Amino acid sequence: MNTLQLNEKTKALIAIGASITANCQPCLDYHVAHARKTGAEDGEILAAIEVGKQVRRGASAKMDEKVGLLSSGPVEGRAEAGCGCH
Repeated sequence: MNTLQLNEKTKALIAIGASITANCQPCLDYHVAHARKTGAEDGEILAAIEVGKQVRRGASAKMDEKVGLLSSGPVEGRAEAGCGCH
């Protein structure tokens, strides 16, 4: 059992970044308001937003790269079952 725990402000800031990465506007609104209630300052919220944007851009670039590979023909080793999202 891990005894290390995050405080509410840290969890709220992480959730802000995750909301941006997931492109979920209602979640972002909720988590920004919650972060403010936990004492997060504007600079901390802006930093969390920037991290979320960086992760989203990286994931988007990798997906664009993958789509480019797939659109040019079959890719060796491609999983037949997918990720289970269907």
